[in-house]
Amino acid sequence: MNAKVALIGSGNAFFMDEGIGLYVGKYLKENFTYEPALDIVDGGTLGFRLMPLLQEYEHVLIANTSSDDSKAVGTITVMSGDELIASQGIKKTANEVEITEMLQICSMANHCAETTMISIVPEDIISVCVDVTPALRAHWERYIDVIVEELAQYGITSTRKSDVMNLDEILEQFANPSIEYGKGF
Repeated sequence: MNAKVALIGSGNAFFMDEGIGLYVGKYLKENFTYEPALDIVDGGTLGFRLMPLLQEYEHVLIANTSSDDSKAVGTITVMSGDELIASQGIKKTANEVEITEMLQICSMANHCAETTMISIVPEDIISVCVDVTPALRAHWERYIDVIVEELAQYGITSTRKSDVMNLDEILEQFANPSIEYGKGF
């Protein structure tokens, strides 16, 4: 497959579990190699700046939280962009609203990436803290596995490096950004 694929880690690192998409992006960037190449983007809370990414790539995977109160904490959902638009998505946080709206707008453009949202239900998106709750930590490896499996659906082979950066090291970089660590990402 020669398509351009991007993984966008989305969320807000200042609000506990809300940053998990960012942490996943950093974890995948630091701990795996990809064939063919994969662009991993710090999506933060991009809002309208998500639009050019959805128009530039053939395939986009977005890793983030989904504040779905009807599902148990740690539930992982894989949803196509079309499914997200049809269901109007979960819109509990500003980031969730912006992703759904950008997909709606881009779906009317000449080109919109085939988009997949891989989300996990958070426990705490209110506490101001760069961390992940124990409940989400318990689902961390499965969340990584689901994303790697989804990348394989797009023809991306993910190979784990021998020297792995763990979640706590990633959280430390987000909590104490520096030029050396690319401001966390």
